[in-house]
Amino acid sequence: MTEAKKTVLFEKHAELTGKAQIVPFAGWFMPLWYQSIAAEHSAVRKTAGIFDCTHMAVLKVVGKDAANFLNAVATNEISMLSPGKAQYSYLLTPTGDIIDDIIVYYIDVDNFMVVANASNEQKVKDWFNKVGVDKIGIDKNWQYKIIDLKDSSLPDAKVDIALQGPASAECIKKTFGVDVGTLKPLNFIQIRDKGFDLIISRTGYTGAKISFEIFVHPLKAVELWDLLLEKGKDLGVIPCGLGSRDSLRIEAGLPLYGHELAGDFNISPFQAGYGWAVKLNKKNFIGKDVATKQSQNFDTEVARLKIIGGKGIRPIRQFDGILIDGRCIGYVLSCAGVNDVQIALALIEKKYNNNEQQIGVYYLARNQGHIQQGRKDKVVIGEKLDTDIKGSVVERFEKF
Repeated sequence: MTEAKKTVLFEKHAELTGKAQIVPFAGWFMPLWYQSIAAEHSAVRKTAGIFDCTHMAVLKVVGKDAANFLNAVATNEISMLSPGKAQYSYLLTPTGDIIDDIIVYYIDVDNFMVVANASNEQKVKDWFNKVGVDKIGIDKNWQYKIIDLKDSSLPDAKVDIALQGPASAECIKKTFGVDVGTLKPLNFIQIRDKGFDLIISRTGYTGAKISFEIFVHPLKAVELWDLLLEKGKDLGVIPCGLGSRDSLRIEAGLPLYGHELAGDFNISPFQAGYGWAVKLNKKNFIGKDVATKQSQNFDTEVARLKIIGGKGIRPIRQFDGILIDGRCIGYVLSCAGVNDVQIALALIEKKYNNNEQQIGVYYLARNQGHIQQGRKDKVVIGEKLDTDIKGSVVERFEKF
């Protein structure tokens, strides 16, 4: 098994948390939490939190046909972008399977930046290479180049640090004197100040209305981390780990690759609630034919659920059954406890994905003892089961 890698901020995490709170994630050692998941979740909702996202894949696509290449491999309409704007999109195989969800940034003419999930970094690189070598869906004469921007030897290398929450704009203003509060979602600016060459983007993965990702040279990441925490201390800015990143995105209804996208149920963008990022009216993109069929034929989709229950209530887990009138209609994909509420994302029969629809949950067996007591370790849609705890469907997405 390959040893997990250390991000450029690893020593900071070890210093702040102790190595007991650092865990392998997507091939990297990452902090699970610093103070506590609950405290960090609350900070992002009330003040702001800073996250190490330097493990994320950051690629440059450059050349006179860079836009053509990206328009061929991505589902969204790249031609709609202009410098300073970003776009959420998907990479699909010819058979319509999701390779990853990405954000494409239009840096300058013939110069784009693509950010992908750390867990899929090699897969995305391999796919881009295969498309180029085998000329899958592209013109053989196109001229473009793909560069790994996490390579610290590059003068324009970039890694991602996220600053999320109501106080994040003020923190950036205190640090660099730049007012980013009026920056629109999926827009970004480039600044050079205090020895930094930064891209500051109005993007994030927490559901916070005010949220930013700051792309910085890897060799300057520690300095930026320290500076933001120093300037943000009086604003309540604190470092946050993976635990709160997950609970925040679940509370907001945002999908995670392998859970609410692709994964065990091969969930499509349409089922996940992101059909708008698949432009079927484009002339072509890899996987378009299958995506068109997917858009017209799906019986299950992702729903957001709320289950009331305080301390002592058994946590809901992935693959637990979702019930209506004792009949299984789907499965839990992700779940997080937020205060006295459990928020879950689940794949359920589409006809039941209505706000305030009452549902039940069946807890799967957690161990052999539960199985011996008659509890199932796997359920299927249509199966009749007993309800263990009740809840309801809520709005698919929420902003904070």
